[in-house]
Amino acid sequence: MRILTVSDKVVAELDANFDRRLFGAIDLVLSCGDLPPEYLIRLASRFEAPLYYVCGNHDIRLVEANLPGCTNLNARFKAFRGLTILGLEGSRWYNGGVFQYTEREMRWKVLALTPGIWRRRGVDIVITHAPPRHIHDAEDRCHRGFKSFRRLIDRHRPRFFIHGHIHAEFSDPSERITVLDHTRIINTYGYYVLEIETEKVAGPA
Repeated sequence: MRILTVSDKVVAELDANFDRRLFGAIDLVLSCGDLPPEYLIRLASRFEAPLYYVCGNHDIRLVEANLPGCTNLNARFKAFRGLTILGLEGSRWYNGGVFQYTEREMRWKVLALTPGIWRRRGVDIVITHAPPRHIHDAEDRCHRGFKSFRRLIDRHRPRFFIHGHIHAEFSDPSERITVLDHTRIINTYGYYVLEIETEKVAGPA
């Protein structure tokens, strides 16, 4: 399975200079926030694949948006070809804007989802806008990650934790990835193509 993950930046290769042949088959698109709704709709249409998204702290236009071919995954689970996927929107609170959460608010949000993770015997992919605390994050109030996400990773061991929000340029795809025990944490700023052998990523029993 090949999954296109995107966030934060409209990339010419996926927009004005799009050439489907450069990407090959894409089975699913995952958006980690702060992208124009028109861009998301175009991606879903161009790749003829489902698109699941979470909102970032700048996604004011998505508050009441209806995006054809796209599904808001915030605080929801989706099963896709043997994978269990969970989404969590937003950044740390910094000025009271939309899609901002205190650490306490996010902790309760994650706790509320815990029974659903247990019922599904784990989760394979978590998509968020913000990163986990002390992994890929920064020290300013806006760009600090959530401690709640670290606890989610430690407790439920998803195979992949994919986030945006942290703008960084990478000379090699491996620079995007931090491995924490059983979890690959990926900064998908711009875009990244994740290839998965589905039979090997079932959530932990």
